[in-house]
Amino acid sequence: MAEAAIANGPAGVLIETRDLVKHFPVKGAFGGAKGRVVRAVDGVSISVASGRTLGLVGESGCGKSTLGRLILRLIEPTSGSILFEGRDITKTRGGALRGLRARMQIVFQDPQSSLDPRARIGASVAEPLEIYGLGTRRERRERAKGLLSRVGIPAESYLRFPHEFSGGQKQRIGIARALALSPRLIVLDEPVSALDVSIRAQVINLLMDLQRELELAYVFISHDLAVVRHTSHEVAVMYLGQICEHAARDAIFDDPLHPYTLALLAAVPIPDPNARRERIILAGDVPSPIDPPTGCRFHTRCPIAQFPICSEKVPPLEVKRRGAAGEPDRTASCHFVDARA
Repeated sequence: MAEAAIANGPAGVLIETRDLVKHFPVKGAFGGAKGRVVRAVDGVSISVASGRTLGLVGESGCGKSTLGRLILRLIEPTSGSILFEGRDITKTRGGALRGLRARMQIVFQDPQSSLDPRARIGASVAEPLEIYGLGTRRERRERAKGLLSRVGIPAESYLRFPHEFSGGQKQRIGIARALALSPRLIVLDEPVSALDVSIRAQVINLLMDLQRELELAYVFISHDLAVVRHTSHEVAVMYLGQICEHAARDAIFDDPLHPYTLALLAAVPIPDPNARRERIILAGDVPSPIDPPTGCRFHTRCPIAQFPICSEKVPPLEVKRRGAAGEPDRTASCHFVDARA
């Protein structure tokens, strides 16, 4: 069967965002909240190269999933730009956007709700091919069977329904469907968080094998730092809609710079009953994205905050240390990173 026509972009960066912003208007009773917005994503710049994985981490509500959907143009940005294969796709519409979506796919968190319970799994996997008019019915069926086999689902299960499969098998089916159009980028939105611990490693290893074979770029959204460390080449840490630290994986986990990153890593369990780690307890709750704090957004919970600089001056996300050969520079948004380094 003829594959989807996929153009090869320039070497290096595949997808890039520049000062990407998404504000959702607040609709309050009697117009009391008129003009107020939820600052879900507030000036984010990231990039991912072919064959690489960017791990995106942070507490629930920090804007990770919103950023993933913005990258795929599933929701429209308020401002900023998105470059795919070197071309700004922020204003792309119609047939051009439809063509782009063949090269950018998503795997959702909940495999059950991402599959139509009334459709046989073979039809679900073949549906993208049918939408794009690729191949005959027989060719689409054979392509779907091949994809199912590739992700560990027997081809003879083609006519079965989603409820006949376990959670891990449903996620494999979702991955097969995402691969149908031979994409170059896949956003993985908490792809293993709904699975049993015994199944997670199998699905993660499958994703990594597929990346090596197909040169896929991943944006791996997760709150599970152990999974991110295993899968990612680079890690970006989000807090209240902004990136507060970005570096190569080992740099983030072995020598974090930002106090928020330190707190996240301090909460990761150690698989050794005799090992002890100093816990960092953050004060208070995460502030509202409708009315984020002035200055550094983390200063209301930061254990090293100093006033008035942290409450008044916004720390830029800037290079704090140069990365090693082949690694990104280490960037962080903290007034006192240099003092701690």
